[in-house]
Amino acid sequence: MPTIFWLWLAAAVIFLIFEIGTPTSTMTHSYLIQLGVFAGLSIILIPLTRPLAKKITKPSPQPVNVDAMVGRPGLVTKKIDSHHDTGPVRVEGQIWQATAEHDIEEGTKIKVDKVIGARLVVSELKNDQIL
Repeated sequence: MPTIFWLWLAAAVIFLIFEIGTPTSTMTHSYLIQLGVFAGLSIILIPLTRPLAKKITKPSPQPVNVDAMVGRPGLVTKKIDSHHDTGPVRVEGQIWQATAEHDIEEGTKIKVDKVIGARLVVSELKNDQIL
């Protein structure tokens, strides 16, 4: 298990022991005082613990499957007709149905802008663009 789990578990046990050992001191305070202490500590501790949170969190995983297709280059295998909203493209050796805002002729290089369902949304890759 991750280290953070054990830290939270230790904190929970310590606070539980404290709460059981001092029932009268914590229960006699008014709710407004408790709310004020909670709000004050939250305002102070959230900015102070942010750097620690950034250190212990991991970056988001790399995109996989169709999500990894975004930004990839491809080739139009048959004209993409924007009026009929379809046309096949080859991206990484696979044929996909694609849509585009404008007609794109067969043999044109494209790049994948996004994936909607099982259809790629593509745009024409200009000669000076490098992926």
